[in-house]
Amino acid sequence: MRLLERARKEWFMVGIVVAIGAAKLEPSVGVNGGPLKPEITVSYIAVATIFFNSGLSLKTEELTSALVHLKLHLFIQTFTLAFFPATIWLFLQLLSVTPINEWLLKGLQTVGCMPPPVSSAVILTKAVGGNEAAAIFNSAFGSFLGIVVTPLLLLLFLGSSSSVPFTSIFSQLFMTVVVPLIIGQIVRRFIKDWLERKKPPFGAVSSSVLLMIIYTTFCDTFSNPHIDLDKFSLVLILFIISVQLSFMLLTFIFSTRNNSGFTPADTVAIIFCSTHKSLTLGIPMLKIVFAGHEHLSLISVPLLIYHPAQILLGSVLVPTIKSWMVSRQKGVKLTRPTV
Repeated sequence: MRLLERARKEWFMVGIVVAIGAAKLEPSVGVNGGPLKPEITVSYIAVATIFFNSGLSLKTEELTSALVHLKLHLFIQTFTLAFFPATIWLFLQLLSVTPINEWLLKGLQTVGCMPPPVSSAVILTKAVGGNEAAAIFNSAFGSFLGIVVTPLLLLLFLGSSSSVPFTSIFSQLFMTVVVPLIIGQIVRRFIKDWLERKKPPFGAVSSSVLLMIIYTTFCDTFSNPHIDLDKFSLVLILFIISVQLSFMLLTFIFSTRNNSGFTPADTVAIIFCSTHKSLTLGIPMLKIVFAGHEHLSLISVPLLIYHPAQILLGSVLVPTIKSWMVSRQKGVKLTRPTV
C-alpha cells in the first residue's frame, strides 16, 4: 500500500514537471483559443468533471454534515474576503515607499480582493484526504459571494467600481458547480453498492484534471506578453509565493490552536480554501472594473502570477500536509479513552 501511495506521489510530481515543460515549449496549444480550447474544456468541462466526480465519491451524509459546520464556513469566508485583503492593504502601505511600480502594488491588492476558485482548492483538499465536502461548499459559496463582495472590496481599497454581469457569472457557476454535484449525488444513489465494491480511482481522476489545469494555466502565463520573466519578474514571483506561504501558515496556526474546534481534515480545507484566489472570475472582473484603464495589464500581472503559483505550491505541499494530517489523526485515535 505504501509503495502504491509513493508511486502515485511520484507520478503526480513528474506530471507537474511534464505539464510545465510542455507549456513552456509550446504554449500556443493550451492558451485560450488554442487547439485545446481551455475556455471550454477547462472552464466548463474540467470544472464540471471535478464536481461530478466529487458528487459521485462523497457520501450524502458527509456533504450534509459539512453544510451545517457554520464555524468552519465563517472562518474561511472571513479570512478570504476580509482578513486577506485587509492584511494585504496594510502590507502595501509599507511597500508604497519602495520603488516598486504602484500599479503592480495595486494589482497585488486586487489579488487580495478576489474570491476563491471553484476547482483547485477542492482538488488539493481531496488529494490530501482532507474535508472535501467543506472545500466544495466553501469554494462554491465563496465564488457566489465574491460576485457581490469583490467589486465592493475593489471600490473600498482602490476606489474603482463598475457594474458586474451577475446573471451570466451566476449561471455559469450554477451550471458548472451545483448541477454536476447534484447529478453526481443522484447517480451515486443508483450505483452506491458498485462504487463501494469496486472503489473507482476518484483521486486519480481529480489529479489528472488538475494536471490539465496546471498545463493550460502555464500556457497562458508563458504566452502572455505582459509577463516578461526578467530579474524583476522573478523577484515578484518569489515575493508572491512568500505571501502565499505566509497566509497558509497563518491559517494553519489559527485552525490548529487548542479548542479551535477544527479537525486535521478541516484544517486542510481551511489552508487551501482560505488562501486560493480565482483567476477565472478575477480576470473578467478586472476587465470590467478597469475597462479602458491604461494600466490594466500591470494590474493583472500579480493575479496572473498568483494563480499558477498557488496551484504549483499547493501541489508540491500535498505530500507534506498529508503526512501531517495522517500523523495528527493517528495521535487523536491513540489519545481517545477506551470504554
